[in-house]
Amino acid sequence: MNDNEANALCDRIRQVAYDIHLYHAHGHLEKVYENALGHRLRKAGLQAEQQHPIHVYDEDGTPIGEYFADLLVEDEVVVELKATKTLTLEHEAQILGYLKSSRKGHGLLINFGSFRFQIRKFIWSHAKGARGA
Repeated sequence: MNDNEANALCDRIRQVAYDIHLYHAHGHLEKVYENALGHRLRKAGLQAEQQHPIHVYDEDGTPIGEYFADLLVEDEVVVELKATKTLTLEHEAQILGYLKSSRKGHGLLINFGSFRFQIRKFIWSHAKGARGA
């Protein structure tokens, strides 16, 4: 998937997440938003895997653990969901760790817990590191 296709996919996910925010507002547990987003993305014809395992390896290739990303969409975009007052640097570090470990280039950090919808996009280039968008 090239960057233009990945950006278009992120835009679709962003719109679906915003629609969920409008309908459900804030106040639910994170799992409710995960289920809603997974359901609506699949209903829209996208592959959306919930609690997708991401394996972490040491520099010599030894497996040292795994994470579970809230959603992996079209095997390209890692989506991490929150239901908190606001996003923090720890949340950003979490999505960046997922991107680095999974070798995926695009990630979305979405917070449904605030009065105001919060979403941040991250791009990981394995040659250059990360940048937020």
